[in-house]
Amino acid sequence: MLRTRQDISQKQTLQQKLSPQQIQFVKLLQLPTIGLEQRVKQEIEINPVLEEADPLQDERLSELDTEQEWEIKENEPESEEADTDIDPVDKNEEIDWDSFIQNTEYDGNTYSVPQWDEEWRDLPNPYHESLLEELEQQVSLLDLNDDEKLIADQILGSLDEDGYFRRDPEAVVDNIAFNHGRLVERAVVEHVRKQIQQLEPLGIASRDLQDCLLCQVKYSDTDPVVRRNAILLLENEWDAFEKKHFDKLKNRLNIDDEELKVVFDLIRGLDPRPGAVLSPDEDTRQYIEPDFEVYFEPAGDDISGDGEFVIRLNQRNVPALRISPEYKMMWENLKLKKESEGNDAHTRKFIKDKVESAQWFIDSIRQRQNTLMKTMKTIVALQEEFFKYGEGLRPMILKDIARRIQMDISTVSRVVNGKYVQTHFGVFELKYFFSEGLETESGEDVSSRELKKILQQVIENENKKRPLSDQALTDILKEKGYKVARRTVTKYRESLNLPVARLRKQIM
Repeated sequence: MLRTRQDISQKQTLQQKLSPQQIQFVKLLQLPTIGLEQRVKQEIEINPVLEEADPLQDERLSELDTEQEWEIKENEPESEEADTDIDPVDKNEEIDWDSFIQNTEYDGNTYSVPQWDEEWRDLPNPYHESLLEELEQQVSLLDLNDDEKLIADQILGSLDEDGYFRRDPEAVVDNIAFNHGRLVERAVVEHVRKQIQQLEPLGIASRDLQDCLLCQVKYSDTDPVVRRNAILLLENEWDAFEKKHFDKLKNRLNIDDEELKVVFDLIRGLDPRPGAVLSPDEDTRQYIEPDFEVYFEPAGDDISGDGEFVIRLNQRNVPALRISPEYKMMWENLKLKKESEGNDAHTRKFIKDKVESAQWFIDSIRQRQNTLMKTMKTIVALQEEFFKYGEGLRPMILKDIARRIQMDISTVSRVVNGKYVQTHFGVFELKYFFSEGLETESGEDVSSRELKKILQQVIENENKKRPLSDQALTDILKEKGYKVARRTVTKYRESLNLPVARLRKQIM
C-alpha cells in the first residue's frame, strides 16, 4: 500500500546579499576607462541632480557660501506659521548639503575636446560597399541565364566569414527547386561557382584551402615554370606539402632546393582567407586605451640607481562630477511652502532619492579609483624589476595582490580583467604580470612567462632545416638551469602557437 506523508521542517541558513551600493561599485570596478566614460554619461542623463563640475563656477560658489548654513533638516520647524503635521515621507529624514556639496564631488581630470573635433564627430561615416555588394555587382556583369543567376544568389548567400562555399551543391539544387520551382543540375552549380571563384578577391567561393590556393596560383602573374610546379604540387602532392616532406616533393616534382623554395614562397604569398577582407567601416579592431601609466624616474642618469615610480590612473575623458547646487535652491524654495501639499511632498522625496543616488555613484567612482590605484601600486612593487628594465618578470598570482591590499581575490580579478598599463616598454594587459612560478637549479623562482620567452628565443634561433623536438628543447632548457618536464615544454610551445618540429622545417 502506497502511503504519502507531508512533513514540515525548519532550517536556518546564512546568506550574504550585496547591497545596491555594493553591486554598483562591483560593476564600476570591472569597467575599463572607455566603459567608465560611457557609464558616467549615462548616469548624468538619468539623474538630473548629478552634473559635470565647472571648476570656475565651484570656486565662485564656495566664496559666496562660506558663511551660509548648508545643512537642511526637515524635522525642524522653519517658521511659526509652519504646519505641525509633517508628511510621513519627510519624517526623520535630512539632507546634509554641506557634505554633498563639499565632500562628494568627484574631481576627475577635466579634458576639453576642441569644438571642431565635436563637429566632426557628429558627421556620419562615409558609406563603403560590403564585400557581398561588390560580388553582386561583379556577378551582374557575367553572362548568366535566369537559372544561373538564382544559383549565383544561393552561392553568394552561403559564403562563410573566410569566403568559402562549403554547402553541398545538392542543397542548392533542392533549395531552388523548393523555393522557385526550377530544376537545375549539380554540374551547373559547380560551373557557376567556378565563375564566381575567378572574381575579385580571387579564390572566393572555393570549396577548401587546397581549391582556394590552386585557383590563385592558376591566375597568378608569375613565371610559367614556377606556376606549373606550384599547380602540380597543389593538385598531386597536397599531403606531402602539408607535412613538409621536402625530399619527397623534390623527387616527385624533379626540382632542386632552390626551385622548391621559389614554389613555397609563391604559395606562402597567397591569401588563404579571401572573404576576410574588411571595408573601413567594418574594421573590428579594438584600440586600447590604457587605464594606467607607470614610469620609473631615476634620481640621476643611472637607471639602476635610486628613483621613484610615477603611477597615474587615466581619467582624461571622465568628467568631474558634483551634486547640482540648483537642486539645493529648489529644496529651500520647497521649505518655504506649505508642507501639507501633496505635490511638494512628492517633490521632496524625488529630490532626496536622486541626491542619495548621486552620492552613491560619486562614492563608488572614488572607491573604484582608490582600489585600482592600490592594486596597481602593489603590482609595481612586486614587479619592480620589470617596470625598471622591461624584463625579469617574477611569479605572481591574484592571491599575492589580494593578501597585500586586504581585499578578496574576486575584487582583484575584476580590477585586472580588461585593464591595460602604459610603460616605457609598451602597453601590457594587467593579466600579463600574473603567472605561475618555476624553480631553477639554483633555487631561484622564475615566472612561467619568462620561461616561455626563453623557449621562443631558442626556437627562433634553431636550425630551420633540422628543427628541435620537444625533448631536445627540454634538454636545452635544463642545460640553462630550468627544471622543466617535456610535457610542460609541449604545453608552453602550444600556448605560443608554435607548431611541432616537423612543421617548423623550412627550405634554406
